[in-house]
Amino acid sequence: MTRFEAHSKPPMFMALLFAALLAGGGIGRAFAAVDPGVTVAPGTLVGAATEPTVISSNPSNRATNAPTSTNAGDNVVTGTKVTATFSQLMDAETVNSLTFTVKESNGNDVPGTVVMNDAQTVATFTPTWFALNPNTSYTATITTAAKNAAGVAMANPVEWTFTTNAVAFTGQAVVPLGTAGPFAILTKSGITDVFPSAINGNVGASPITGAAIHLKCSEMLTGTIYTVDAAGPLPCRVTAPTLLTKAVGDMQIAYNNAAGRKNPNFTNLKGGKIGGLTLLPGLYKWTTGVLISTNVTLSGGPNAVWIFQIAGTLTQASATSVILKGGALPKNIFWQTSGAVAIGTTAHFSGVILAKTNIAMNTSASANGRLLAQTAVTLQKNAVRRP
Repeated sequence: MTRFEAHSKPPMFMALLFAALLAGGGIGRAFAAVDPGVTVAPGTLVGAATEPTVISSNPSNRATNAPTSTNAGDNVVTGTKVTATFSQLMDAETVNSLTFTVKESNGNDVPGTVVMNDAQTVATFTPTWFALNPNTSYTATITTAAKNAAGVAMANPVEWTFTTNAVAFTGQAVVPLGTAGPFAILTKSGITDVFPSAINGNVGASPITGAAIHLKCSEMLTGTIYTVDAAGPLPCRVTAPTLLTKAVGDMQIAYNNAAGRKNPNFTNLKGGKIGGLTLLPGLYKWTTGVLISTNVTLSGGPNAVWIFQIAGTLTQASATSVILKGGALPKNIFWQTSGAVAIGTTAHFSGVILAKTNIAMNTSASANGRLLAQTAVTLQKNAVRRP
């Protein structure tokens, strides 16, 4: 059972008296009058003398390794929400950000909002921060100004403590790719190619004719080339207009999903010049372009997610790499880019590119990820492997 810390404790004889009254039904007789015809559930304490209290919380009292962030169902990430469940229906106007507070161990207030559920029994404190600090102790407090629906205040303030995980958890969910997922390269306007490239994963273009796909069948190490018509590389191409229409639609949905994520962990980090940095999982937003001038490292576990929202272009310099550490996986890395994407000569890229315009791979560049472009993809002796 969750333990809560009250600021005062009743004398033992009062506790014994309370137990005796409860056993004999004395609480109701001594302190409340129940009108004829009103039914009270067995064990329910009635009347004005019944003070409300907190009976459970999340995170629980003295919890450790609490996540630093909470992801709502609509992929809006905030600092971890703190909830308190009351023993009675509460007056929602009295349970607010003045009576329900969260503080760091150093006394700093955590800014946030408080909302009661429809049943008026659970209050949720939502930080306005995108994340609580990792490896930090927090104290949640509900004061005696909180009252039940009958106007009876809590007899004593209640507080509980919890400690966050040492590693920040951003709570970002992967961007759903739908039927675009099996594709290593998917475009609306076609694929140019300087032979030879090496592709692992499906390739497709729609609505443009299959004649706009300039790959050769020998460059397809695994996967299938799909076209909307009877044009395209032979003998390996497969005509599948319905499949391609759905995949391109899902590609657009994925782009909008990534672009629509809110509450970024980092905004305009280093002015978009991220070469040499080590980036933790999270949501990154730039109102400019992004330049990878030297190696950049993404460090996180196999379930960690990175989403990069880039309003301008994405440019990776020649002979540089996007390096993954700690078990990070390219399938969980999403580069949503409004402008053109250019991967430099012999550079190595990691992650899923969701480009509003074109993606250009320069000579001998490689990518462990997906090239999903709403215009064209250009290849020059490149290796592309779908994760």
